[in-house]
Amino acid sequence: MAEPAASPLSPTPLAPSPRSRAEHFVWLTARVLEQRRFAYHFLDGEADPVETALAAYRNADDGYGHALEPDLRGPVSQPLHTAHALRVLDSIGRCGGQRVERMCRYLTAVSTPDGALPAVHPSQRGYPAAPFVPVIDHPPSDLLATGPVVGLLHRNDVWHAWLFRATDFCWQTVERLQSSHPYEIEAAVAFLDSVPDRSRAEKAADRLGRMVREQRLAVLDPDHMDACAVAPGYAPGEHHFPYDFARTPESLARGWFTDEEMARALDHLSADQQEDGGWPIRWRSWAPGTALECRPMVTIEALRTLRSYGRVID
Repeated sequence: MAEPAASPLSPTPLAPSPRSRAEHFVWLTARVLEQRRFAYHFLDGEADPVETALAAYRNADDGYGHALEPDLRGPVSQPLHTAHALRVLDSIGRCGGQRVERMCRYLTAVSTPDGALPAVHPSQRGYPAAPFVPVIDHPPSDLLATGPVVGLLHRNDVWHAWLFRATDFCWQTVERLQSSHPYEIEAAVAFLDSVPDRSRAEKAADRLGRMVREQRLAVLDPDHMDACAVAPGYAPGEHHFPYDFARTPESLARGWFTDEEMARALDHLSADQQEDGGWPIRWRSWAPGTALECRPMVTIEALRTLRSYGRVID
């Protein structure tokens, strides 16, 4: 029997929402961890399945490995993997207890002589890694690795002996910055947003905000990206936007940008959702598998950012 013709008065089907399009993309492409995270953040899922999925990346030394951070492959624990694990735990309200104390013991074991974290520990040697994260025998302390970890631990009221020297390193590094690049500024903001000394943090953030604008580290008008040069060593088109620094309206970095600048940036972020429902990665793609694994992570963070600023995603 033929299907009845649609009535001209029938309502036009609603276009899929950004969240529903992203959900299809996540089920199609994501690792189990990102599937569980998406369910937690956007589908009223539980925290326990996220923890269970994350536990698969934990090693006997209480660090995390197994390409949790996709640009470092192989099984060995790394500071960047462990920082990623802390971000996941923080996002589900589970960043505390004996698990995190054990992670701090791992961080202590791999710290540099001044008590901070290297970007890549030499144990990575022999396993594939992105060319922009070189493996060296005696790596220096790195704000990119240390700042976000210190910030997360302070925000969750975790107190461990490792924190004292690592916090001092972050303060000294942030307050000495005269020039920088976007990822380092992001790490500084992650530290400043949560460190206990709020007046000192606000003063440091104010100075960094002026640096970001003077050195054009953020695209303030997406229609004129050529006004903002890509940082040396970054991929072509690897620009950063106000929302990269101010992930939520509560961030100290939100004060660096006008309402109009932030609105333009969020419009750009909304429009950047691809036909397949996911958001693209902007950094250099060096292996097919890493790009596939990173896009669901970026997609989850894009939706969380849009939602935090009150943008409609459903």
